[in-house]
Amino acid sequence: MLSFELGSLEKANAFVSKLKLCYFAESLGGVETLVCHPATMTHAALGAEGRAKLGITDGLIRVSVGIEDVEDIIADLEQALSE
Repeated sequence: MLSFELGSLEKANAFVSKLKLCYFAESLGGVETLVCHPATMTHAALGAEGRAKLGITDGLIRVSVGIEDVEDIIADLEQALSE
């Protein structure tokens, strides 16, 4: 599991829209690499104030790394981060 901050909801949305290999999902119960946006997924019900207390920003992305080839995962994340 890793997480990183992209700075805004718009940048987070742009990032996840570019993913090709990694799945944008909370959990599929499998072994795939999953990308999650906690502010709109796992922690959405807390509201902005509740998320702020926990340090969950609109630009936060979490990645649960799966069993795909590491180079393929890195390449997907790099291309999704490129502008």
